[in-house]
Amino acid sequence: MARKLRVEYPGAIYHVMSRGDRREEIFKDDKDRERFLETLGEVCVKTRWQIHAWCLMGNHFHLVVETPQGNLVAGMKWFLGTYTSRFNRRHKLFGHLFSGRYKALIVDGSGSGYLKTVCDYVHLNPARAKLLKPQTALRGYRWSSWPEYLKSPGKRWPWLRVDRLLGEYRIPKDTVAERRALEQAVEGRRAAESGADYKSIRRGWCLGEPAFKKELLEQMADGLGGHHGGDQPAEAAEAGAERWVGAELRRLGWDAAELGRRAKGDRVKVGLARRLRRETTMTLAWIAARLAMGSGSLVTHCLRKQKR
Repeated sequence: MARKLRVEYPGAIYHVMSRGDRREEIFKDDKDRERFLETLGEVCVKTRWQIHAWCLMGNHFHLVVETPQGNLVAGMKWFLGTYTSRFNRRHKLFGHLFSGRYKALIVDGSGSGYLKTVCDYVHLNPARAKLLKPQTALRGYRWSSWPEYLKSPGKRWPWLRVDRLLGEYRIPKDTVAERRALEQAVEGRRAAESGADYKSIRRGWCLGEPAFKKELLEQMADGLGGHHGGDQPAEAAEAGAERWVGAELRRLGWDAAELGRRAKGDRVKVGLARRLRRETTMTLAWIAARLAMGSGSLVTHCLRKQKR
């Protein structure tokens, strides 16, 4: 059976969920959770993602992510692969950590309340799973973005975007009083929710107005949306990296011949490679070929040597 399309376009919002292989734990302790969030921050720098909500559970996670550059697939490939490598290395394991494909529900972000619905679903997940006592406030669960929403702006993760959810709650300013009102509204939602409220999130592929769904279906039929395993997202990412390299070479006054004459471990080349690894999803092999640095393993060696 063919896999379902991954529709990608600039500005798309998704509810992403992925479980551990065989429903096993993907976090063994708080250090793993901290590493997961650090890796999430890194992928946001690379891909320019904006995170509206997140929640870490024992054997799965939830993200509400907006992709200004339409690059969910490339970003998720790097994110899940990198966290898996770090988890396995720390615990001296090998093999898959996540089970099959991640789920990506497309969310209508037009301001009609669908973003609010999916963020509520994510933030209320610990209470729904009975990880909190009924009398314990939702902010008592540390491993979600909800406590971050209740902090002052300067104390939040820099990649968490709160203004759109505040807007859907009709909260005009990010002040102490308005955040208190937000907390009261979400706690009220917690008390009133029922399982039926979120059926479309659990089982659907899209959450939005009929016109929004119709437009997405037309894009899929016309082949305009990117899809999992296709060439469009990879080509877009490569084109962006190529433009960046070209601009840097022009700034340095280098042409292709000069790039080739320079030593494979040239300090400036290593600096360019480091930025490509940090800010793009390009592979080590691509970076090595583009910067005339030999092999991907040599790039890794140079980066580690310079770091020391």
